[in-house]
Amino acid sequence: MFSFAYPGLLLLLLLVPFVALLYVWARYARRIKLKRFGQPDVIRGLMPEVSPYKPPLKFTLYCIALTCVILALARPWGGVKDEKTVKQGIEVIIAMDASNSMLASASDQPDGPARMRTAKLVLEKLINRLDNDRVGLIEYASQPYTLIPVTNDYVSAKMFLNSIDPSQIDEQGTNIAAAINMAVNSFSDNNDLGKAIILITDAEELEDQDAVESAVKDAVKKGIQVDVVGVGSSTPVTIPEGNGYMIDEQTGEPVRTALNEGLAAKIAETGMGVYVNASSPDALNELDHKLSSLKKAAMESSVYAQHDELFAIFAWLALACLIADIFLLDRKISWLDKITFFKKESK
Repeated sequence: MFSFAYPGLLLLLLLVPFVALLYVWARYARRIKLKRFGQPDVIRGLMPEVSPYKPPLKFTLYCIALTCVILALARPWGGVKDEKTVKQGIEVIIAMDASNSMLASASDQPDGPARMRTAKLVLEKLINRLDNDRVGLIEYASQPYTLIPVTNDYVSAKMFLNSIDPSQIDEQGTNIAAAINMAVNSFSDNNDLGKAIILITDAEELEDQDAVESAVKDAVKKGIQVDVVGVGSSTPVTIPEGNGYMIDEQTGEPVRTALNEGLAAKIAETGMGVYVNASSPDALNELDHKLSSLKKAAMESSVYAQHDELFAIFAWLALACLIADIFLLDRKISWLDKITFFKKESK
């Protein structure tokens, strides 16, 4: 199969017949002018070294070179085939807490980096480390939502990760149980494949802790590891809102939030996973190490691959034509002129 990466550039080939018409017109105009100047046979005798054949030959080389350059720019392919590759990997689904408390500081200082920003940085670095693995993304507050199913498209996964914004979610809460249940149902049916849920949360104001424990145990029964990344500090801090802080409508006092590290660690322990604090310098390495312990299985993916780039062939042909033109002069070839190919028979 023969195709081009930029077939639109092939329209430039229309220049070749246009230039050829200009050349024919120029040669015709030259003959007319020579006839006006004098008898053609006499004029040819005055220019014995001028070859009548080399100018058309040189022009042919120009046309071939122009054609080859245009074909090279269009990037010809000599073959296209559907190539299947089998890779070893695991499946990971990230469940990101998108409640308002994630807008608070990740440290014990109110003006520190936001929990959401800290979590996103850790997860971006983790996704960069994934090799042949599949990743999915769920955001949750009062209810969970699938942002992207398990996929090998890490670029899209990071794009959706960065799009999570708690301020755009109206119905608030921290429904971890529903997020875990959705994640469990989002994995593939391959039972030989290692699977893990990475739960990002400050573990505060859980709607039903018993439901969370039940959801985690159900995940473990299905061979799914539950890891937890805690974000925030155990020191209560205010939650930014507009130019000020979020206020409790009942008390009129600023709402304060703190990381429930004990509960987060308990969820990870029940889920046969690891608990790390996102602010820890070793958080990423610990999480990556735990994921690497999962069983990798063959995952087949199809890649539509382009093969046999042919532009270089046309580029070299164009260069060869231009080099040949340099050595092809308008004068007759003296040694060739002495050879008589056809002899007149004497009577």
